[in-house]
Amino acid sequence: MADNVKKGLRKNRTGTVVSDKMKKTVMVSVERLVKDPLYGKYIKKQVKYMAHDEKGECKEGDKVKIIETRPLSKLKKWRVNQIVEKA
Repeated sequence: MADNVKKGLRKNRTGTVVSDKMKKTVMVSVERLVKDPLYGKYIKKQVKYMAHDEKGECKEGDKVKIIETRPLSKLKKWRVNQIVEKA
């Protein structure tokens, strides 16, 4: 096991569900602010993650917390941990 990866230390993100059309899978959009090195202006960066939703509770527009997990499929390496806010 690598030094910087310890058991139980998983990444987590908070984002908005943008698609719930798949079975047991939701697409979560996570935004973050990044400072431009030259101009100092903050820019919004957006990443979309496929997350496993076992019970199918998430709907479009919900704010959710996702947590890193083992690979569940080719693109699915996150799972929904908790629904923070319903749409």
